[in-house]
Amino acid sequence: MRLYRIGDSGEPIRDIQGRLSSLGFDCAPDSRGEFREGTAAAVRSFQEARGLDPDGIVGSETWRSLYEAGFRLGDRLLYHRRPMLRGDDVEELQRRLNALGFDAGKIDGIFGPDTAVAMTDFQNNRGLGVDGIAGPGVIAELRFVGRATRKTGREAVREREWMRNLPRTLVGSKGCFDPSCRDEKEAAAAWEAASSAAGIFQVMGGKPSFSRSIDIYTTESIRARRANRIGADFIVSLRHPQADDPGIYFFATSRSRSEAGALLASEIAGHLDLPTGGRAAPILKHTRSPAVVIAHPQLGKEIAKGIVAGINGFFVEAANQE
Repeated sequence: MRLYRIGDSGEPIRDIQGRLSSLGFDCAPDSRGEFREGTAAAVRSFQEARGLDPDGIVGSETWRSLYEAGFRLGDRLLYHRRPMLRGDDVEELQRRLNALGFDAGKIDGIFGPDTAVAMTDFQNNRGLGVDGIAGPGVIAELRFVGRATRKTGREAVREREWMRNLPRTLVGSKGCFDPSCRDEKEAAAAWEAASSAAGIFQVMGGKPSFSRSIDIYTTESIRARRANRIGADFIVSLRHPQADDPGIYFFATSRSRSEAGALLASEIAGHLDLPTGGRAAPILKHTRSPAVVIAHPQLGKEIAKGIVAGINGFFVEAANQE
């Protein structure tokens, strides 16, 4: 889709402003249909709340998040299909299923195979018709059962079990290095940092792979799918900070947080002297394994040793998790 930014006007801007306003993000003092500073500020606030780069521009990721944020649990029937249903209602369904012990996977707002299995397991457990559809009856039952349940989500339990079963060093582990490529300068610098880190990782006994080749530029979502196909134990993405601040980011939303990702970010941050924080970028949201984004202003081989030292520290610390 095209990008919408300051200076644009028309019906698409009116739609964007309406969606922002309905979510509590005021576009004043801009006139309806006029993308000015007020709308840009509202977009940045929305992006920050959703874990996106706060650049004040409505591109494909921001638009998708705006659209998904408009759904509340019960607004529509939820089920597994192609393309998969996405939205805040799916995220809430996943949170409720996980809290009840039915493993819907990562709380990412995407109704995929894991959520479908959890849905049918819940229906079977509660004596409901097993069709995999979250309709009014299923949602009412979820709310009824959930009133007395305040458990740690199944996704958090699964991550803790996964960390306890990791080896104490990175020897034999599979790591996917993701060089971002939003422009040529970033693509070259990120590739240098990723390939250097991958070389050190391999010397230390790890098995590195890449989310793209050196001469192919692909979107973050496509690279996330490749990382999933590889079956990596972790993903490290490298990029220049643009709208966002320098830092190391792990997957986190208002309803979910990757503890393994947070640990990996913390260990690497200790070697690169960068802050950590939660985000919901596609490489974090759409990957099954723990992932981090390293937004560093001086990407290159100089930071490679720190990255791998942090990865090794992650394996040591993960093995000690209670």
